[in-house]
Amino acid sequence: MKTDTEAHKRRTQRHKAGFEKKKAAAQKEKGLLIVYTGTGKGKSTAAFGMGLRVLGHEMKLGVVQFIKGALPSAERNVLGNNPHCDFHVVGAGYTWDTQDRAADMETTAKGWAEALRMINDPAYDMVILDEINIVLKYQYLDLAEVLDVFKNRRAMLHIVVTGRHAPPELIELADLVSDIRPLKHPYQEQGIKAQKGVEY
Repeated sequence: MKTDTEAHKRRTQRHKAGFEKKKAAAQKEKGLLIVYTGTGKGKSTAAFGMGLRVLGHEMKLGVVQFIKGALPSAERNVLGNNPHCDFHVVGAGYTWDTQDRAADMETTAKGWAEALRMINDPAYDMVILDEINIVLKYQYLDLAEVLDVFKNRRAMLHIVVTGRHAPPELIELADLVSDIRPLKHPYQEQGIKAQKGVEY
């Protein structure tokens, strides 16, 4: 037992030394471009969790929700009622519901206009563009234009984008990318429907 305790202590000391060295080397601050993508559940949830952190610091948060904005959303109710959050819903539902490319492109253009307003306004500390990866996949927005805006944003502005199928160019530009993959899902494996407080 004593040997295990000593080995554990040596291991944790090494971890601590490595952590402290990395912490000391990381002295820069900058606005981050953060991408949550992949086919797993939790991309928007992760983004809104970061949004809550921003609001907890009484910083200014902007949210534009594309595609699924027609669906009810408890997080929208909470964030949208915070005086430091500007929450815009521009989606009309999933593309398989609308089945109208022209209308989806028009809705997306309105959302992008809101996003540009927030990105260009120095009052905002973070802008979340929920499901924008989907509109980029369907080419409802020009990818080169979006990347140019992200690349030339204000130095301390954080932009968080979500949605499946993030383009490789966006992943390359981003500072932080999480690819969320499903291992199990109650809808697929057990036929359990979307439930209040979990999915919406």
